[in-house]
Amino acid sequence: MSYVRTPEHRELRRQLIQRWKPWEKSTGPKTAEGKLRSAMRGYKGGQREQVSRLQRRDLSVSVK
Repeated sequence: MSYVRTPEHRELRRQLIQRWKPWEKSTGPKTAEGKLRSAMRGYKGGQREQVSRLQRRDLSVSVK
């Protein structure tokens, strides 16, 4: 059975979320260590650029 959101259910959820106000409680990292850890989440170590540079070089060599 699938989960169906009726208009009444959506309105109830909207009211509950307006009462809870979760956006006021989400603050993110506060310490310098936490901010550094958060900033490094998307870091891939520079490997993507190296791979794409090698792929472009190989492609240009194969075209010539």
